[in-house]
Amino acid sequence: MEATEIKQREKRTKMKRSIIDVDIHHKTELEDIKPYLPRAYRDQIDLWGWRLPGSLWLNGGVKVGQMADSTPPDGSFPGSNLEFMRKQLLDPYNIEYGVLTGTEYFCQASPDADYAAALCSAINDFTCDHWLANESRLKGSVFIPKQDPLLSAKEIRRIGSHPDMVQVIVASGAEKPYGNRFYHPIYEACVEQDLPFTIHVLLEGLGINAPNTGAGYVSYYPEYRACRPQVMAAHLASFIYEGVFEKFPTLKVVLQEAGVFWLAPFLWKMDEDWKALRFQTPWVKKKPSEYFFSNVRVSSQPLEPTPNMEIFRQLMNAVNASETVMFCSDYPHWDFDSPLMAFPKLEDDLWERVFYQNAAELYGLPARKAQKEE
Repeated sequence: MEATEIKQREKRTKMKRSIIDVDIHHKTELEDIKPYLPRAYRDQIDLWGWRLPGSLWLNGGVKVGQMADSTPPDGSFPGSNLEFMRKQLLDPYNIEYGVLTGTEYFCQASPDADYAAALCSAINDFTCDHWLANESRLKGSVFIPKQDPLLSAKEIRRIGSHPDMVQVIVASGAEKPYGNRFYHPIYEACVEQDLPFTIHVLLEGLGINAPNTGAGYVSYYPEYRACRPQVMAAHLASFIYEGVFEKFPTLKVVLQEAGVFWLAPFLWKMDEDWKALRFQTPWVKKKPSEYFFSNVRVSSQPLEPTPNMEIFRQLMNAVNASETVMFCSDYPHWDFDSPLMAFPKLEDDLWERVFYQNAAELYGLPARKAQKEE
């Protein structure tokens, strides 16, 4: 659909009910977080630079993957200007709460875990001081040096009790699948602080992380995007078959920005394999799909288009969308999903669950305030 047509359709429609957006990428410029670092690291950066891995593939949009119209009037990087974010996203789409998911994940692929821990603390403190303190609608995500679970748990306990921090966030690129017991100290701290553990796509094949597919590295960005479900599927199977949800029954996990409908056949496959092979993992006491429905949530962007509404409804039902799916826009990235255009028309109860209640329940957010008049 042409961008001009989308703009025209949006102009004719107003968001009457407020919504929750669970994926807003505020920009944490490295130079902005530098003052939050210990002097030893500031001196090292001055001498040798940031020493962080970078992307291997070309993205879409402008300025490395951003919407063409998302650059603030002052010329700063998209997602870095709070006032412009208010005018372009929070106000026009009647966003009651938005979860900030940041940009500087690259420290999670560094071999220097102490440096990564310092960077994560700096990102978290900067977010609290410059974003959460200045906009009550925004909530934060705790960045952690996932390559060292003990340092990660320390950071979760340090900043996780902040009233506006609502989840712990990591990139999907990792050294080991996230169900591995190596990560248990992280989940113990998440449960202690009552914070979901969110896996956001990024960093496969970078730094110390494993390749982005089981067959090795891909050549092109569209190929990389097509393989995102493969990585998330590996993490999900790991959580279930390693028994994480039996050891930490209240832990909630969010799969972010890898699509939604691929989950339906994957859950069917896991259930079938579990029936035949469950003697190998006797600690997995329920069908894999039951753990998914009780402990896992998924964000909507990018929602796969279906050939017709009948298939759409069947797949939404198959993933139990009324309990598991949460809306996210992915602002300000080039593949931003407008709340007005992301879904075909939903039944009112389902719309309410996807656009507000599922996220409110997961993150412990208040009920919606009075509706705005059209």
